[in-house]
Parts: sequence; C-alpha cells; structure tokens
Amino acid sequence: MRKLLSLGFWELIARFILRNKIAVLSIVIILTIGLVTQWKHIRFTQTEANLIPQDDKINIDYTHFLKTFGEEGNLIVVATKDAKLFTPKVFRAWSVMIHNIQKHPEVDLVISPENLKTLKKDETQHSFKLKNLVDIKQTNKQNYLNNIKKQLLDSLPFYEGLLYNKKSGAIRSAIYIDKKIVNTKKRKDYVLNKLIPEFEKFEKNTGLILHKSGMPYIRTLNAKTIIDEIGLFIGAALFVTGLIFFFFFRSFRATAISLLIVIIGVMWSFGLLGLLNYEITVLTALVPTLVIVIGIPNCIFLINKYHQEYYKHKNKTKALQRVITKTGTATLMTNLTTAFGFATFIATNNTLLVEFGIITSINILAIYVLCILIIPVFFSYIPAPISRHLGHLEREYLTSFFKWIVNTVKYNKVGVYTISVCLLIIGMIGIHKIKISGSIIEDMPKKTAFFNDIRFFEKEFDGVMPLEIMIDTKRKKGVMKLSMLKRMEELQETIHDIPELSKPLSVVNLVKYAKQAYYNGNPDFYELPTTQEQAFILSYAKNATKNSKENLMKSYVDNTGRYARITTFIKDENGEKMEAIETQLRAKIDKLFPSPRYDVIITGKPSVFQKGTQYLLDNLLSSLLMAFGLTAGLVAIMFRSFKMVLVSIIPNLLPLLMTAGLMGFLGIPLKPSTILVFGIAFGMSVDDTLRFLAQYRLELSRNDWKIKKSVFATFDDAGISMFYTSIVLFFGFSVFMLSSFGGTIALGGLVALTLSFGMLSNLVLLPSLVLSLNKTLANKQELPEPIIDILEPTDEEVDAFEKKEI
Repeated sequence: MRKLLSLGFWELIARFILRNKIAVLSIVIILTIGLVTQWKHIRFTQTEANLIPQDDKINIDYTHFLKTFGEEGNLIVVATKDAKLFTPKVFRAWSVMIHNIQKHPEVDLVISPENLKTLKKDETQHSFKLKNLVDIKQTNKQNYLNNIKKQLLDSLPFYEGLLYNKKSGAIRSAIYIDKKIVNTKKRKDYVLNKLIPEFEKFEKNTGLILHKSGMPYIRTLNAKTIIDEIGLFIGAALFVTGLIFFFFFRSFRATAISLLIVIIGVMWSFGLLGLLNYEITVLTALVPTLVIVIGIPNCIFLINKYHQEYYKHKNKTKALQRVITKTGTATLMTNLTTAFGFATFIATNNTLLVEFGIITSINILAIYVLCILIIPVFFSYIPAPISRHLGHLEREYLTSFFKWIVNTVKYNKVGVYTISVCLLIIGMIGIHKIKISGSIIEDMPKKTAFFNDIRFFEKEFDGVMPLEIMIDTKRKKGVMKLSMLKRMEELQETIHDIPELSKPLSVVNLVKYAKQAYYNGNPDFYELPTTQEQAFILSYAKNATKNSKENLMKSYVDNTGRYARITTFIKDENGEKMEAIETQLRAKIDKLFPSPRYDVIITGKPSVFQKGTQYLLDNLLSSLLMAFGLTAGLVAIMFRSFKMVLVSIIPNLLPLLMTAGLMGFLGIPLKPSTILVFGIAFGMSVDDTLRFLAQYRLELSRNDWKIKKSVFATFDDAGISMFYTSIVLFFGFSVFMLSSFGGTIALGGLVALTLSFGMLSNLVLLPSLVLSLNKTLANKQELPEPIIDILEPTDEEVDAFEKKEI
C-alpha cells in the first residue's frame, strides 16, 4: 500500500494521463458506450421494499403463506359515497364499467353490487346455488334500485366491510387481479393502460368521483412517481450544483467540464444498474443524483488545487501535474471513506440495502476515476486561468468567515466545548422522544390522489393493508370441522374487538352465510350452525364450494382443507402499534390453537414491513460501528495515536446526535428512509475530518512540529475546499426535498442538515480538540516518521522528486 500510494506512483499516473490524453479520453468514451448498452437491462421494482433477510423466520413464514394461498396483495378496490350510484343512469354506467373490467384477462374475479351473487338453497341437490342479486333488466327503475340498496345493507351481513359500510353508505367493488401478474410488469401495464382508463371513463360520463386503492394499485402509481422523480432529481441536482460551482469559480469552462463529468457518471450509474441486473427501487433511484452531488465536490477539490498551484508559480503544466501528484492520495482516501460509508449497508444482510450499498460504492469510486482522468486532460487543452478565475482564493466573505473560525479556535475553545456539550445534552434529550414508524404509506407522496384515496378507505373500511393469519390444522379437511370453525370464530371476535383492525374475513363467514341461506336468507340466522345443524348445513356448504370458479371463499381454505386463512385489514397509521396488536392476538391464538397441535402464523405486508423497520434499526448500530472502525483505522495509520482517533470520531458523532435529537423534537420518526441518514451522513462528513487531519499531519512536518502554527496553516490550505464541498453537498442533498415522497424529503433534508453541522464541527470543534489533546506534542521525536502514503507531499518533496526524475 505504501508503494501504491507513494509520490512515485502518482507521478506515474500523472505522466500517463498528461502524455496519453487521447488514449485516456478514448478509454472513457469506450467505457461509456459499453455501459450505455447495458441500459436495456434496467428493471423497475414491482414490489414493496422487504428489509428482512430471506433466511429470517419472518420471511420464511411469509413465503410459506404465499406458497399456500398465493400473493395476498392482489385486491384493488373502487368505491364511492355518492348516493347517485343507485340511480338508473349512474348504476348502468357502473355496470358497464364492471362488465368491461371483468372481461380483462388480467382480472381473476370481480365482486360488485352490480354482479353480486347470493346463496339460495337447493333442496333437491342438497346444495346452494349462486344467484344474481340484481336483475340488470330492471335497473332502469328507481324503486327497484332502492330495494336492491336496502337489501344489500340490511340483509347481507356477509358483505359488510367487504362491499359496503352500513353507517356511512359507502359502496365499493373488489377487483381481484390474477396472482401470477401481481409482481410483474404486466400488472403495471394493466393498471395504467386498461384499469385507470375505465375509471376515468366512468367519472367523465357520470360526474361521480371514484376512490381507488389496494396494494396493486398503490404499487403501480408509487413506482410511476419514483420513475418520474428520477429525471427531476438529476435535472435539479445538475442545475443547483452547477450554479454553486459557477458562483465559486466564475468560469463557464470549469463549470461545463464538471457538469459533463457528472453526466457521464450518471450514464455509468444507469449502465452499472443494468450490468449488475439490479432493480430500480426507491433507494437505487437516488444513485444517479448521489453521483452528481458527490462528483461535483471532487471537481471542486481538484480544480481548486489546480488554481492554487497555478497561483503560486504560473506554470500550467506543473500545476496540472501537481493536481494529481499532490492530491491523488488525499482524494482517493476521502472517496474511499465515502464509499465505505455506503458499503456498510452491505452488512445488513438485506438484499435491498446490500444492492444500494454495492452500487453506490462502485459509483463513488467511478466518479473519482472520471474526475482524476478528465480534469487534467481538459485543462491541458484550454488556456491558463485568468485573474477572474483565481479571485475566489481571496474573496472577502471567505477570509472573514475563516478569520472568525480562527479567532474562535484561538481564543474561545472553552466556549466551543461548552456549546458542544449543551448541544450533546439537547440531542440526547431529543433522542428519547424519537418514535419508530411501521407505516408502509407514510413515505408515499401525500399530495397525490391515490394517497388521499388510501385515507378514504382507512376511514370507511378500516384500511387496505392486509394482515394475515394462517392456521395449520395438521389434518386433511381439518378446517371444516365445526369445533375448528368455532375456534376461528372466537379468534375473529377478538380481532373485531381490536379497534385498529377491520372486520375479519374467513371460511367462517361463508359457513355463517350458508346457514342464513338455508333459512331462506333471514339475516337473524347469520351464525355458525349448531351441532344438530352442522351435518346438513356443512354438506350444503361443501357442495356449494365444489365449483372453484364461483367460490367466493376459495382463497381462504387450501385445496386439501388443512390450512385456513383469516384476513383482516389494518389502518396504516397503526403500523407502530403492530407489535402490541400481534402480542394481543398471539395470546388468544396460543389459548385457542395450542402448539404442537396447531401451527399459527401472523404475517402480511404491514407485519413484515414493521418488523423490517425494527430489523434495520437493530442493524444501524453495527453499521455505524463499522464506519467508525474504518475511520479510526485510517487515523491510527496516520498518527499512531489513540488521542487522534478520538479527535476524529467526536466531531462526526456530535452532528449525528444533534440530528437524531432534532428528529425527536420535530416528531420525525425512525423509519427506513431516516435510518439511512446516519450512515450516509457519517460517510460523507468524515471526508472533511480526514482531509483536515491529513493536511494537519503534513503541516506538522512543514512547521517544525509546532502544533498551533500547523493547525492554522491547515485552514489556509484545506479550509476553502472543505467549505466549498460542504456547501455543494448541503444544497445537493437539499434537492431531494423536491420529492413528493416523505421518506426522500426526510433523507435529503436530514443529510443536508447533518452535513452542515458536520462542516462547522470539523472547522471549529476538530481543530479545538487537536490543540487541546496534542499539547504534549512538542517535537518531531514524539511523532512517528511521516507516512507519505496518505499525505499530500510538500512542495519541496515534489521538487526534489521531479529533479530526481529529470
């Protein structure tokens, strides 16, 4: 490693780049073309984020449920509260819409007031027949429709909660999508190109407003919003970072080449996604923008160094060479630490986060390579910078800002420590106020119509997020035993008593409906049969369910009769109560279905998501510890001093605690998007720490190991770059606040805030700690020999090396 990162190595790199400019550009062009060809393999995710490892018991149970009953999230619902639905014109339009949807090959089943089937007793066949509730020929009569509505609300309790809300009069239809396409691109194409046009046509013809929801519908529109925002982020990031860059350097050429570099980096990022066959998810969709936000600071650091070198000796060739030889290692190390910060997500053992960590780390190193290759070549072809371009090195606002920092560090270290301790205490208090969110939809775009529709269904039908209970009776046809049905009914009564859950649905509801039908549809008999009634009523029900095509409950008992399924729905806002709800259910389940006689699984999307959030939170500490360890290792190599390791960690730990405390005070919950803030912010904030300490280590050798002089000399060389890059990162991450996704807004805002805290911490607290903890460093003998591997070489070292080469 020492030889690899030595001055001689970077001299060879500089010589190769500046002597083979055409070859270097050709390599970049060929790689770009090659990666562009991989764009055809880019895929967009068709499912929600699963944050739990595949081999975890939670995922094993969920997979077992899916294998038994198929994809549970295949229901799309459409509803209205408008009383005009039961008028001849509107009801006819509704019937046409439902009929058209039923004909779509992507639809498995539609249950709607218009096509509703009711059970009728057939004594000759000892069975029930399914008969239409509505006679379409008579729907042109208002009195008939009034009677149909009354019969639906008063005489069919089986459909309460499924098709109607008796209290509010809300009516809905249930559209069951073919389970085979639920997690495929066909689902997206169907919803966008067939289903939504049917809804829009109905609304246009009748003037009624429809509310649409269900997991397939939510997934589709959510994914569409993600795709639409990729272009928004890229465009906004290019505009903002380019504007800031030009403000700093006042050079159209420098701004243009920096934007060109990050655009190539964005092209590479899409190519790498296709090459690695990764899906574009809510996380990987951020990668192209991160390339811009991280790439521009690289350009700033290299161009600023070029200007500093040219300002000294007015030799363009020497300045370009020294941009590489004097900063190659420093920029490599800072990019490596940033890449390591993202790579810590690989340790989570979760596919979504592992892919995000891998693709982001690779792209960070790729944009570094692009910067180190293209910038020297570009500036070798254009004229040397003029005084206007170099003016940023002596701007009054910068000199005033750094003068304030130097005076603060020099004369008010006690004040710095006092404020730091106060902020630490405030942060710790705020941390105790943080809540954990288990909400699936909290991060979804709140200004969209489909989000408002979710809230409508949560109010009218107690949610659209399915919570599933699967019971293994361990006996073939064990589900249809009356004793088993009574146990299930008792469990459903417990579910009904939990206010956060909706009315449950299972085979018990069908058997109750069968008894009601046996007694000529009298709703007073909507209950389980008695011991005396079970023989003939259950036989009727079994005969009625032979025809699986018309079996309304075919999804609630498997084909062997061994497994039963109870489905309820939970309001998304109750996600944080999931653990308490499951504890209450588990207590009842253990009593009704004791192990090992029965096996009972509680699963479903809300349950898996909430546990995934907790899993991610549990892994946050280990990821941060890994990042701290990497930083500590680099500092230990630089200084061989435990005190300096502490100096490097404290200024980066404080901003994280401040941000966490602020989340608590502002009521921002811990959720997947906000949990990621800490790993990302630390990985980027620590760059300034290493850059400052590396320059400080160099200044010690330059200034005869005089600590104060070295610290303040570090400001002169590294301070401007740290300030510039922090400003770009702040505004770059703020771009994510343009998102309509709450999680992306929180991620961008909190990372930007943390990085601004980190900049001040690294410019004020870090040098104060260096001065306080290194008072014993009085001479060169108390430090190890300079380690050139990770330091920017001095001018004298470069001059000596160049003369030796000549």
